[in-house]
Amino acid sequence: MKHTLSVLVENSPGVLSRVAGLFSRRGFNIESLAVGPTEREDQSRVTIRVDCSQHSLDQVTKQLYKLINVLKVNEMRPEDTIERELMFIRVTAAPEVRSDLMRLAEVFGARVADVGPTSLLFECVEHPDRLEALEELLRPYGIKEASRTGRLAMRRTTPERARRRMQVA
Repeated sequence: MKHTLSVLVENSPGVLSRVAGLFSRRGFNIESLAVGPTEREDQSRVTIRVDCSQHSLDQVTKQLYKLINVLKVNEMRPEDTIERELMFIRVTAAPEVRSDLMRLAEVFGARVADVGPTSLLFECVEHPDRLEALEELLRPYGIKEASRTGRLAMRRTTPERARRRMQVA
């Protein structure tokens, strides 16, 4: 089963290596890894997508908390999470098919990032499943190159969760 973890860490050298190493030592393949700063200068957020059992994930979570620079670990459940990736995809585009490609990309919210003599480069920020669908639809035109970021995830603010926060405050 695939799981997405959001790991809040201190922003210091070597933390990413220790976090990724923990998964590597257990023999888990990291499907997606994204790391970047948060709203606080001294903290970073590591978002990890991994394929493992729930029991294994629980064990890894306990071990993550033992790392000195790890502040918080959250499993991001799909039903209450917004997930996105960025994809750049360069497609062969003869002049007679460019308008078709642009209309197709528009359906997915992609925009033209670059135009070349024989290609178009699209940029799209979407749920990973929708990016895969766009890629499949563009494949018959000839994909020259594709690159995707790691998955980012944040919890949704549901009305119920917002009410609970208001009561606590």
